[in-house]
Formats: sequence, C-alpha cells, structure tokens
Amino acid sequence: MRQLVVIGNGMVGHRLVEAVHDRDAAGAWNIVVLGEEPRPAYDRVALSSYFDGATESDLRLADLGESVDLRLGERATAIDRENTTVTTSSGAIVHYDTLVLATGSYPFVPPLPGHDLPGCHVYRTIDDLDAITASARDAATGVVIGGGLLGLEAANALRLLDVDTHVVELAPWLMPAQVDEGGGALLGRLIEELGVTVHTGTGTSRIEAGDDGRPTAIHLGDERIPTDMVVFSVGIRPRDDIARHAGLDIGERGGVVIDDTCRTSDPHIYAIGECASHDGTVYGLIAPGNAMAEVVADRLVGGEAAFTGADTSTKLKLLGVDVASFGDAHGRTEGALDVVVNDAAGRRYAKLVVSDDATTLLGGVLVGDASAYAALRPLVGHELPGDPLGLISPAGADGGGVGAGALPDDAQICSCNAVTKGELTQAITDGACDVPALKGCTSAGTSCGSCVPMLKQLLAASGVEQSSALCEHFTHSRAELMEIVRATGTTTFSDLIARHGTGRGCDICKPAVASILASLGGGHILEGEQAALQDTNDHFLANLQRNGTYSVVPRVPGGEITPDKLIVIGEVAREFGLYTKITGAQRIDLLGARVEQLPAIWSRLVEAGFESGHAYGKALRTVKSCVGTTWCRYGVQDSVRMAIDLELRYRGLRSPHKIKAAVSGCARECAEARGKDFGVIATDKGWNLYVGGNGGFTPRHAELLASDLDDATLIRYIDRFLMFYIRTADRLQRTSAWIESLDGGLDHLRDVVVHDSLGIGADLERDMAAHVANYADEWRGVLEDPDKLARFTSFANAPEAPDPTITFDTERDQPVPAGPVALGMPHLPTNGTTPDGDTARTAPDGSAPVEV
Repeated sequence: MRQLVVIGNGMVGHRLVEAVHDRDAAGAWNIVVLGEEPRPAYDRVALSSYFDGATESDLRLADLGESVDLRLGERATAIDRENTTVTTSSGAIVHYDTLVLATGSYPFVPPLPGHDLPGCHVYRTIDDLDAITASARDAATGVVIGGGLLGLEAANALRLLDVDTHVVELAPWLMPAQVDEGGGALLGRLIEELGVTVHTGTGTSRIEAGDDGRPTAIHLGDERIPTDMVVFSVGIRPRDDIARHAGLDIGERGGVVIDDTCRTSDPHIYAIGECASHDGTVYGLIAPGNAMAEVVADRLVGGEAAFTGADTSTKLKLLGVDVASFGDAHGRTEGALDVVVNDAAGRRYAKLVVSDDATTLLGGVLVGDASAYAALRPLVGHELPGDPLGLISPAGADGGGVGAGALPDDAQICSCNAVTKGELTQAITDGACDVPALKGCTSAGTSCGSCVPMLKQLLAASGVEQSSALCEHFTHSRAELMEIVRATGTTTFSDLIARHGTGRGCDICKPAVASILASLGGGHILEGEQAALQDTNDHFLANLQRNGTYSVVPRVPGGEITPDKLIVIGEVAREFGLYTKITGAQRIDLLGARVEQLPAIWSRLVEAGFESGHAYGKALRTVKSCVGTTWCRYGVQDSVRMAIDLELRYRGLRSPHKIKAAVSGCARECAEARGKDFGVIATDKGWNLYVGGNGGFTPRHAELLASDLDDATLIRYIDRFLMFYIRTADRLQRTSAWIESLDGGLDHLRDVVVHDSLGIGADLERDMAAHVANYADEWRGVLEDPDKLARFTSFANAPEAPDPTITFDTERDQPVPAGPVALGMPHLPTNGTTPDGDTARTAPDGSAPVEV
C-alpha cells in the first residue's frame, strides 16, 4: 500500500481526502493528514456564522473516518525530498510516496506603526474569532482595515458584538476585486445605512496606542479615528514557506508553481488551494481549491483530469446586502461593452459585460438584488438568449428569459463543485427526479446553494413533472387546500372533496385534510365525520405498538414534574401493568396498554392534572429544556420557564408533520436545541432562534433565524414561523425539507418571519392566537363524551374483553411483548409506528396495511 501525506487540514485538504476515498475502491492509498490547528477541519466559508450563534461543532466538516491517520496540532516543519519524508513539530518523521501541500494562506498585516499592539487582530481562524470576541467585550469602537469580502464579514462580526464599526478601504470603493465603481458606490451606501461608517480612498498611516498599550485611535492621514480594537483584512498571502525551504519552484507573486495536473516541480509532490500558483494565479476562493483537489484525487488513481483554471464567481450576502460578481466583471476583455442598470431608488445595481457585438456574455456585477445570478453565471462565455438589457431590467431581474433550455451542456451550473448542465441532465435521465436526488448524485447545490433554482429549472426542462397534487383525488397541493379551507370556511372532508376533488378519498388525503381542519380549529378530531379521517394513531389518540398495544404519553411541559405527579404515573403503570420508559424528549412513556384500557388510564391521569402529550399526532410533541438559571451555574436565561411557556402555547398545534423543540439556557446546548424543528438558545442579551433542524434518517442542524431576541419578539417570530409552515408545507414534510424547498430558502423565510416581507405577519399571529385561545385537551374531550368513549373497544360484541393475541414476557422487571415480537419480528402488518411515533403504513415485509 502506498502512503499519501497531506500537509494541511483545511477545507481543500479535507476535500482531497474525501475525493480519494470516493475513487480509491481498491484501497491502494494509506492517508496521513497533518493539521496545524488543534481541531478537525471546519467550514471557513461559514466562519462568520460563529458570531450568529454557530458553534465549533456546527462548523465542523464531516469526519474523515478511522481509516485516515489525522494528526491534529502537528505542524509539518520540513520536507526531505531526497528521502521522501516530512518532519513534524513533534519530531516525528513521516514517509510519503506522494505528498500534497494544502497549506492554504495567511492574512497579510501591513507593517505600519502599531500593527502588533494587543487588541489588533486578523480574521482567519476560530482562534482569531475568539480573540476578537474577547477584545469586543471591553470595546465601544472598532476599525476594520480592508473593505474587501473578508473585511466586510469582519465588520459584520463587530456589529453583531455591539461594537460601533468603521471600515477603511484604500481603493475608491468597497470590494474592488469583485465589483465595479457603480456597484461599490451602492454597496457602500447600503452598508452605511446599517450603521457602519465607511472610509474609502484612504489608507491607515499608524495605530496610536493608549496608556494601557492597546489601540486608542487610527490615523488616516490627518484624520484621527478613536478606536478600542483593530481587525486587519487587507488580503492573503500563500503559505509556501515549507515549499521554499524544500527547493520547490515558487511563483513571482508567491505560491508553489503547479502544472495542469497540480504537480509541482517535484513529480512526487502536488499543491492545491491557496498555496498553489497556476499560470501565475493564486486563487483565494474555495471552488478553485475544490477543483484542484478533484484533479489530484483523479490522478492518484490513474486518471487524466486536468486543472485549466477556475470560475471565480462569487455570490454573498454581506451585512444583509446581496452582492454577486461573475466572469469578467471589470470588463478587461478587449472590446468589451457594459450594459448597466443603476437603480439607486430601488436599491439595486446590475451590470452585464458583453462582447463587442453584444452577443456573448463575458461577466457581470449584481448589488442589492442578486436573484439573477443563478441564471446568468452559467451563461458566461456563451451566446446570450436575448437583449442583455432585458435580462437585468427590473422586469427581468430574476434572469429574464434565461432558463435551463438556453444553456449549453458544458455550462457550469454549480461552480463550487464544477457540475455542468450535461452532468445534471444525465443524472435526471438516470432517474434523479427531484432536487435532493440531484444533490445526492452530483453534489450540485450542496455548498453555497445558489444554483438550486437552476436545478429546479433543469428538472422541469427535462420533462420531469413536479406534481404538487396531494393525491389522485385532489389536484391541489396541501398548501392550496389549506388556503381553500381557510377562504371558504369548509369544515368537513366530504364537502371539500365534493367541491374541489373527485372520488371518496384515500389514506393519503383523508389524514392530510383531517390535519388541515384540526390546524384551523375544526373541533375535536374524533367528532362526527372527522373521526373516520384519522390514521391509526389519531383513531385511538395513542401510538400503536408492534404487538398491537398502545402507548400513553402524558404531557410534561419542559420536562418539569412534581413528585405527586410522578407518583400518579407510577401507580398507573403498576395498576395496568405497563412498561415505563423515560424518553429522550423528557417525557415518561407508558407502553403496553390495550385499547379498552386507554380511557381508564387517561381518566386517572387527567384527574391528576395531566393532558395529552400528542405523541400520536402530527403536532407539537414536546419542548425539551435544560435546567437553565434555575439550577445551573452556567445558565444565562431561565430555559425551564421559557420551555414551559412555549410548550403550553403550542400544545395541540396540528401540522404537516411532527414538531419538536428545545430551549438551552446557554451556549453549552445541553437541550440539543439545534437538532429540533425550532430551537432556542440563551445569550447574555436574550434568545437566539434556530429553525429547521431534525434527527431521524436525515439528521440536520437547525439554522439561525434571528438573534438576541427578547421574550415577546421570540414568541412572535415562532408564531409566524409555525403558522407559515402549517400553511405552506407539503403533507408529511418536516420543517428542514420545507425550508430547503422554499425559493430563497432560509433567507426567504427570514424575510417573511422577521421582516414581514409578505405583509402577513399579523395574520399569522392572529391564527396562532386563535389556536391558543381555543385549545382543549383531546383526552379530556373523549372522557366527557360517551359516544367517543364507545370507540375504545377491541371487540364490538364484547367491549370489556381483552385481545387474547396480546401477551407479555418480563425483562429487567418490566413487561415486554412476548413471542416473536420480542425477537424483533413484527406481530401485526398494520398501520404501526416507528419508535418515535411516526405512522408506518405498511409492514416491514411489504404486506398491505389493514384497517384498524
């Protein structure tokens, strides 16, 4: 087995190892990775989210697995090319057959007076961000030197840390490498509107020190700006020192010289990413680094891939302002023409750079509104489909007539992962029928996500019908049916299907419509016609288990419970012979109840003050919490109180799928709030709200929606989020998949929930207020109605008789299903449930469900 040594454990080095794993089916390579930082590889592109509440674990890239010898905190100090070894900071000598340099870059700090004072920082690593955060605690004002991409991210970080922020840029406008003067002027104005002071066309001459030896001011020529901290972001330099000392060829402007195979002047050594110089260019973006990694991985397994340059297009949201540039954004091509729309009043700037005959797109700049980026960027170098002005005018701001059909097969749809239209079209031909499938088989859309709208267009252009019909009986989607029911006041399934559907319905549309009616306050779910619509679990207000018994899960808001209530649960479990289990959601699950026992069990529980925990429904399940400031010495907010308030507010809320939530009292995240549909994490200033997380078969971390909220604002945003989800999500669609399906994703959701961009915020809040006002416990409603109680029998002709097929064994002093079930074999091919209570409509062996 040959040994591959990778120096550098950043994003590009990590991508290389993943790519080699994907290709090296024969296991020909043993891989050693030397990482200078003490932590595994993390997403530097998303580094700024650290100030929005993201943690190290949130930024961490996928684990490389046990087959990789990952050595953290071990810096490579020398390369011995003659003996093909690398010496490390620990003194270890590591042999290589092939060596890959992925050492990245370092931030350049100009040697002006005062640059090395305590309180002067760079913006590059997690350690840098921790140092900036520490300085900001005692700072009223901060200055960022450098108005490029990272400089503006640093400015936003200071702003989020409540520091009055200045940005100094030597060029006449911000982001001079990406945007032109017109776009830079608008960008500067929009950023100043957010409270950041911008100084352009000027340079820093010195940093003045105060009595404590820390910065007290910067000098811009004759102008003096008081400051308590400074962040440098004036560019990067390739980390090529180890290559220089090893005698490898170095480019004129730095960087290890590589050829089209990414091989250096030593045939056994490759270089990739920001440390490499290809044709005199050092690329400072992730997409070119990824492309180089793929080339090297291919070469290591005998391929012939080549790196011939890379797309340097970028699309960003800086301090809330959309900015994009692509292709020859500055019009340096001979004979290039500019087509410009400068709409200052509309807060948008758009420029296309076209060939001298105005037929070929060469590049462009978008500021304020970058919605056309996904459609325009793949067209660079290709013939325009129409009038260039029409593509960026307000009427065509989304790309106008540029659709998937206008793009040639070699057009690169996903620049982050170098995926072309042809590759995507082939994947669709091979069976990928939706966006998640395309992401899975091509990696398109899995990095920055800006190409997702084009993936949807390609599916449509390829004739893949994306039907939104709920089922064969309704041509409408669930969201459309929700609006029909709201607008018409429809209260029954029979009325809805008679007026807007066909046939009698099925086990898809009946529960879906039942959920819609329940979401809109349609009365008790077992009332009249409603009862016949419910699936197995809702039919008996309990989760069907694998041996035909049911579970009982009383609500325990926030996980807080009194000793008296604990005693009642214990007595009920003992009296009825139930298995008891404390769940991961801080509730007590009582399993093994027969249908005819459910009313008696719930009678005892309701009398003791319990109510339904809705473990059986597509509804709010629970709001988990840590102990917060009630007991924990690290807590910064009362998480228990907030969790109880939220659970009592949203209890019984019917939705397209189950909803789980949590509240953590500090950033240590003991309640695991970022794994929930909505999660709340305490800060010193209030609460951070995260949305769209879930566990299950496709775990996903929730993403930050808003930060440092007071109680009232937090609840208002959750009200809007949940009601918008209930109104617009598809049947059985979790919040994570729903957010991904939204055009604009999380940004669109934030616009709707936080900024009320659709003007429906008050309407969503009214709907939630109506739910809160009309809430009634479902099990109490059953116990008070003889007609509803009559349905809880196993046999109509012997209401009191137990089901003789249900038997139990004893394990660990508790009753468990007897017979084949105890060995993991399903007893009933019915509409059962997964362990967390999701309806399973067919048996594991594929047999048809039976009606219960």
